[in-house]
Amino acid sequence: MDWETLAKDLTVSNDAKIVLLVLDGMGGLPVDGKTELETARTPNLDALAARGACGLTNPVLPGITPGSGPAHLSLFGYDPLRHQLGRGILEALGSGVEVGPNDLVARGNFATFKAGLVTDRRAGRLATEINARICQGINAAFASSKGAKAPFEDVEVRLFPGKEHRFVARFSGEGLDDRLSDADPQKEGKPRVPAKPLAPEAERAAAVVNRFLDWVTDLLKDEPVANTILVRGFSKFPSIPSMSDLYRIRPAAVANYPMYKGLARLLGMSVLDAGAETSSLFDALEKHYKNFDFFYIHYKKTDSAGEDGNFAAKVAAIEEIDAFLPRLSALGPDVLVITSDHSTPALLKGHSWHPNPFCLVSKYALPDAVTRFSERDCGRGILGCFPALQAMPLMLAHGLKLKKYGA
Repeated sequence: MDWETLAKDLTVSNDAKIVLLVLDGMGGLPVDGKTELETARTPNLDALAARGACGLTNPVLPGITPGSGPAHLSLFGYDPLRHQLGRGILEALGSGVEVGPNDLVARGNFATFKAGLVTDRRAGRLATEINARICQGINAAFASSKGAKAPFEDVEVRLFPGKEHRFVARFSGEGLDDRLSDADPQKEGKPRVPAKPLAPEAERAAAVVNRFLDWVTDLLKDEPVANTILVRGFSKFPSIPSMSDLYRIRPAAVANYPMYKGLARLLGMSVLDAGAETSSLFDALEKHYKNFDFFYIHYKKTDSAGEDGNFAAKVAAIEEIDAFLPRLSALGPDVLVITSDHSTPALLKGHSWHPNPFCLVSKYALPDAVTRFSERDCGRGILGCFPALQAMPLMLAHGLKLKKYGA
């Protein structure tokens, strides 16, 4: 019997409040002897670590570098090896894009293409308003009778602008299988790469996607920075049980990036409005605290700084969120967990396989000897190093939301 089946039998509804704060990409690696967490001044994180039970989590399996989708699924108690979600559907739902049964969606970046190489995968983190202008131009050209719509047969394509360089691409038509490789070299200094079919049924979808990528690159040839696009995470709308059905909870999400809103909606969470400022996350939590019993709060700045390879900015992001934790503690949740979906060391400029610090605070938790919230300190905690898939049972148990198993 797996956890999802067990959860339906064991979970009970009560008024206990659970708050899960995810500091995206929080874990790091030492630079001059200390990680970003060890370098940062974190009096509030440290105080919570001293009160709680600490450990480290592996999002998927030891040594496996996870994407944000599977890493978050694990935290919510869904086996990421069973539920394989493309990032496109998460981004689309988070952006409010309607996705129908014949739609194939993907997450996209505008990028800079020079001398046959992708020189900047994020087009200098393009301004959002420029992104919107370019998407509008692409959509208009595609729809125009003078555009390149005909070669795409009966497939419609539309881009939906997001923040900075990001957008969602929606391909609408019959027979578009989502088993495609990413059309993204993943690193600068490499040529553009086509989407490849990972199953015979996906050959048509690969041909449509690649024709569109070539057409857009030609269309954007006079743009100074954003002159090509990269797309990845191809996906269709999946079938997955909601958190309310599995856990008998009333879940809500506070996030300001589309992908995380999308995942929350996919799992049946109510997505609460929050602005771009860190303070707005806690404003939304406080405003709606009486209405739900499970809150997922997502903080992105730690991950962004890590992906940029900016050690100092990541330290500053950690210190920034630490300053807001008294507002969270003042609400008095019955269970408070602070952790990450995955590590993003500035040293690597990307996601990594390293375990994530984890701290659980509850009056039913057994405190350990950890007094500092960091990778090495949490590694000495009472919870040890455990699969992130077990985080949800731990939260529910400490909220007295699980019945006894067996006689």
